[in-house]
Amino acid sequence: MNKTYFVLIFILFALGLGALFLPETQHNKERSPRELFLAMNNPSRFVTTDQVAKKIIEADPTLFLIDTRPFDQYESYSLPGAVNIPLEKLLDTNGLIFSEWMDYLDIEGVNAVFFSNSDITADQVWVICSRQGIDNLYVMKGGLNYWVETILKPEKPVQSAPSEDFALYDFRKGASQFFGAGTISIEAEVISEPVPRMRKKKKTVASGGC
Repeated sequence: MNKTYFVLIFILFALGLGALFLPETQHNKERSPRELFLAMNNPSRFVTTDQVAKKIIEADPTLFLIDTRPFDQYESYSLPGAVNIPLEKLLDTNGLIFSEWMDYLDIEGVNAVFFSNSDITADQVWVICSRQGIDNLYVMKGGLNYWVETILKPEKPVQSAPSEDFALYDFRKGASQFFGAGTISIEAEVISEPVPRMRKKKKTVASGGC
């Protein structure tokens, strides 16, 4: 097993341990720490940058992007159509998700995809929201840093690469043009800024999955 695998296991263990001490909620679908920990180890909760790019290009109504970074980073650069819900602004003083955020998170037929610069902050938001019983939540694996690497600045495969690699490269090149790739600077995740309050009524869209 490589070093990356051990790092991921450590992160999952730390998040799972932290979930044990999350405040009890009044959500009637609240998950137990055991259920949450099992869900955290399910790789299907992650979506790839390629999947997200495809859904954005196709205007998939089941996709709902949530940028979990501080507002200044969100304002500087984010994915098209993403809403900003910073980690530090997610919970009220009672440890419950603010009601205005629930209007975004708990939408029937919608798959919410969290992202941050890597996927650590997004993962923390996923844990909190999953703990409080919200379904259809995902994390964009690798975050915006990997988005830049794979979608905005894809590298051409070597000549000996299989045809699948070239097909993927062709898709990424097309996506790069669609998103207007350029020089993009992704800031560190440690900056904390206030975020404006946003309200949105709960809505229903066509069902579907990531």
